[in-house]
Amino acid sequence: MLRTATVFDSLSSSSRAERLTTLDLGEGRASAIWRNSHDQMRYERPDGHTFSCYLRGGDGTRRLDAGSIAGWPGALCIMPQGASSEWEITDQFEFVHLYVADGELRRLYSETFDRDARLMILPEATFAAAPHLAEALGLLADAAYADNRLLAEQAIISAVTRLFADPRYGGERRPVLRGGLAPVLRRRLIDYIEAHLEKVITLKDLAAVADLSEFHLQRMFRQTCGVTPHDFILNRRINRARRLLAGGDPIAQIAAACGFSSQSHLTRMFRAVTGTTPSAYRQAVRDLP
Repeated sequence: MLRTATVFDSLSSSSRAERLTTLDLGEGRASAIWRNSHDQMRYERPDGHTFSCYLRGGDGTRRLDAGSIAGWPGALCIMPQGASSEWEITDQFEFVHLYVADGELRRLYSETFDRDARLMILPEATFAAAPHLAEALGLLADAAYADNRLLAEQAIISAVTRLFADPRYGGERRPVLRGGLAPVLRRRLIDYIEAHLEKVITLKDLAAVADLSEFHLQRMFRQTCGVTPHDFILNRRINRARRLLAGGDPIAQIAAACGFSSQSHLTRMFRAVTGTTPSAYRQAVRDLP
């Protein structure tokens, strides 16, 4: 759990912070709500991206390596992968963290905006005013307190969409991209995957669609989409299962429609990706107001 979130690891092992709740959402995503006071923290080139919103307090929290500026309730912080920072806390405050592994954030960016994952940039932000993004992180905090994975997933999608739609944080690199898949080829592969999710899809199949060797297809796909073809296909199958679970089809039938060999195979992979079972997810959908 949270293998790439070393900000989480630092708070857990090297600070006075109290973890109020944690929600592991699979796919390199997790959230946690913390309370801290009278502490000093330094994060050294952490893995994974961390988004923070102050829920209560924060006026006594300063970032020492950014001119000792102080926080406030509702303040947004973005700590990109590899960005070090140093903090001093004098008064008690509570905050929510969203942790996202780099590959997962690039996949979400690429899928949400239909762009090459290498175009994603994520600048640091310290105590920024971004009410729409803070609102999404506040909903994530509510979901974490309620242990509601469905609401948490919706909050994360909302947060990512609002993040990259904000020109302050959602800018793009405009480099001359070398390697990777051309946009038309990326779209052709994605369309092929979507049209064949209920079937076995091999690397050889995708290489044939792209007219590339399997080795080059694997490497170029990961560059462009942020994850390997295997992980991309699994994510699409789980997303289709999520949609179908909102209906009344038997879970065994849903498993077949999503390319899983059996209901138990779907259950095993669904739990590995989302942290819950298909039946529990279906019940959570039905319990929504």
